[in-house]
Amino acid sequence: MLKVYRPVNAKGRRTMRKIDLRSDTVTKPTDAMIRAMAEAEVGDDVYREDPTVNRLEQIAAERLGKEAALFVTSGTQGNQVAVLTHCVNGDEVIAEAESHIFYYEGGAMSALAGVQTRTLAGVRGALRGEDVEKAIRSTTNIHFPRTKLICLENTHNRAGGAVVTPEQMKSVYDIGQKHGIPVHLDGARLFNAAASLGVDVRELSQYTTTIQICLSKGLSAPVGSILAGSKDFIEEARWWRKKLGGGLRQVGYLAAPGILALTEMTERLVEDHDRAKQLAEGFRKLSLEVEPVETNIVLVKTDSINQTAVDFLKLLAEQGVFAVDFDEYVIRFTTHRHISEDDIQHVLEVVEALITSVSAS
Repeated sequence: MLKVYRPVNAKGRRTMRKIDLRSDTVTKPTDAMIRAMAEAEVGDDVYREDPTVNRLEQIAAERLGKEAALFVTSGTQGNQVAVLTHCVNGDEVIAEAESHIFYYEGGAMSALAGVQTRTLAGVRGALRGEDVEKAIRSTTNIHFPRTKLICLENTHNRAGGAVVTPEQMKSVYDIGQKHGIPVHLDGARLFNAAASLGVDVRELSQYTTTIQICLSKGLSAPVGSILAGSKDFIEEARWWRKKLGGGLRQVGYLAAPGILALTEMTERLVEDHDRAKQLAEGFRKLSLEVEPVETNIVLVKTDSINQTAVDFLKLLAEQGVFAVDFDEYVIRFTTHRHISEDDIQHVLEVVEALITSVSAS
């Protein structure tokens, strides 16, 4: 069987290297983050006495242009707290058909909030204002559920890390304003979108009522997300976070690296985007079809080499390269802080060798 090895240890032994491109969630905290955790000043956050998490929430609110913010344990928790705060049982939520909040959160909107989801097909993950307006239910017809929330995602994961532009977000936000319906943004990778566009993140967050951002993906914090919105909204959201078991004690140990994530890690995201574009260009040179790359996600089709995504992933894993399947013939590769230019070159060498091996068999 094909083996692609390189010497990596001090004794010069040939050992398989591991390159993990499954997700930017595999990032580890920086040395500065670890020191910040060890030295964090903490208190009981349920009593609102943890100075470090209070500082993180203040910084997050300022960066996102919102009145207040709340530390939550995960992006999913942040999204679901938002839905619970905005809606009541029996309401309807409009979301893009392949959005994370609908596709990857275990049916939580129906299970926890008891809301109905109305999905619309977007254009590379972006909803169009005119489609959203057509989907809003009449409030005078008792046969219909009430449309109480519109959800966006930026960047859009299943669209290959596609960026939703300020203009696209505004078109939906304006419809929401017109009909008195709030807009919640799953902005797990919003700083990637801002970095790709070369704009301040508030150019995007201004077209949201509430927003969730992840600290633990490309920003490299070990745990946590932020939910931001108005002061009144966050007060209500704090109540729902408690109901979901998210009321924490000395949470400053987790908030400290989150502060560094927001103040020191956002500018470097362009490096991940550059690696992703290098990877995509290399795949194209190998005659593989690749979706457009705007941020740190690369979607590659494997039908041209007569391999399902799962089968080709097994071959990659045998060579120490890890990614995830997104469809029967689509693999997702995600770049992050731990992926170097040399790693990208090695992955391309492995893929080229595997394609040659598969074609010969």
